[in-house]
Amino acid sequence: MAESGSDLITLGRRVRHFRAARGLTLDALGDAVGTAPSLLSMIENGRREPRLSLLNQIAQALDVAVADLLTDEPPSRRAALEIELDRAQRGPLFASLGLPSVKASQKLPQPVLENLVGLHAELQRRATEAIATPEEARRANTELRLERQARNNYYPEIEALAEDMTRRAGYTVGALTHRTVARMAEQLGFTIWHVDDLPHSTRTVTDLRNGRIYLPPASIPGGHGLRSLALQALAHRVLGHERPRSYAEFLRQRVEITYFAACCLIPQSAAVDFLERRKREKDLAVEDFRDAFGVTHEAAAQRFTNLATEHLGIPLHFLRVGDDGALFRGYANDGLPLPADVTGAIEGQMVCRRWAVREAFTRRDRAQESYQYTDTPAGTFWCSTQTGTTASGQFSLAVGVPFASAKWFRGRDTTVRRQSQCPDESCCKRPAADAAAQWEDGSWPSARMHQHVLTALPSGAFPGVDATEVYAFLDKHAPSSDGS
Repeated sequence: MAESGSDLITLGRRVRHFRAARGLTLDALGDAVGTAPSLLSMIENGRREPRLSLLNQIAQALDVAVADLLTDEPPSRRAALEIELDRAQRGPLFASLGLPSVKASQKLPQPVLENLVGLHAELQRRATEAIATPEEARRANTELRLERQARNNYYPEIEALAEDMTRRAGYTVGALTHRTVARMAEQLGFTIWHVDDLPHSTRTVTDLRNGRIYLPPASIPGGHGLRSLALQALAHRVLGHERPRSYAEFLRQRVEITYFAACCLIPQSAAVDFLERRKREKDLAVEDFRDAFGVTHEAAAQRFTNLATEHLGIPLHFLRVGDDGALFRGYANDGLPLPADVTGAIEGQMVCRRWAVREAFTRRDRAQESYQYTDTPAGTFWCSTQTGTTASGQFSLAVGVPFASAKWFRGRDTTVRRQSQCPDESCCKRPAADAAAQWEDGSWPSARMHQHVLTALPSGAFPGVDATEVYAFLDKHAPSSDGS
């Protein structure tokens, strides 16, 4: 039987098509199947799902197979237009206009139908374009960050799914192997293929028809990156994602697949055992957590935010900033006041120069974590910081906790302490008075354009992806009819 409203519309139009082809009125078909014409009218308009016994009677009366009624293919071009118009007028965009709906009756000329369907498609395109803006991205990202903060960045349903899949694939302890990831793919009917010609706009491509996940070749043998990419591709299938219809949905899916991959790379049961043991020893350290599971420092730090509050009772914050001091990514449920603009967005905001995440750039020895206490208007925080370098420049990562929780961490005995009065601009954002007096009118710096991390969501069936490149790629790599 039909599974959704859209399927009911198609079913109804197919019943109407075959009834009209037999030259039967609703009254005549009603007499043939012993049903009121009004009920048949609701079925034909997609507003009532027929019982299987009634559907069998209708099929017999129309001299067609039940399968002919249930197929999802519209019976004609006109029926396809009627279905599209009906779907559009049942959607939230049309409802928001407050306009009366147009009944797609047989008296409505087909050119008018074509026109109406085209107008609805253009309305939908413009609505999608209107929400795909940097402002919408920042708003959606802020809402998602606050939601994660409210739930301590912990998603138990995803944790359970990942734990089950990794265990069934043979994981026991330590780092998740590439072979285990391959077995997890096999559980879902996929094989992993490494190719060197992925479209530039993609990180991975999943061939749903032929059960393949295409990944780039390994630049560093054994690296954590390819495991994470494969797991994120699998996560879309495990979590039942559909193509995102808004930036908010796009970002939520990205958070969920990243979370799933992290849960697999650092499974909850093994991770909590490791962290609880280190807490009892008062020797918690992100670098040890990283090394125990064979992931990057950033992956370990973010995974720590998932588990620390829920399982260890420790509130905390996580920051990633560039060497210009701009905040790239942040999370806090420990009261640290993250810098934000008037909309509440934190991305691109400048972090206080006195905070450990920026002080780390001034230190000569950056091979290991550095530690610092920072006194702020919101209280004193202890931070562990690690720096790194990418093609776009240096960055630093910090995991920090309130003063009372520092006792559980290695590095708590540091004597490095800084004072921060931010957001008071006198803290670090105003130049010294003598320097301002000397140079304010005697200099003219040329500002570098700040490239914001959140840009408009490109439109299309696959947001942000060049579909032309992707389809050409799939045509090239798909197996031939003989399986080669």
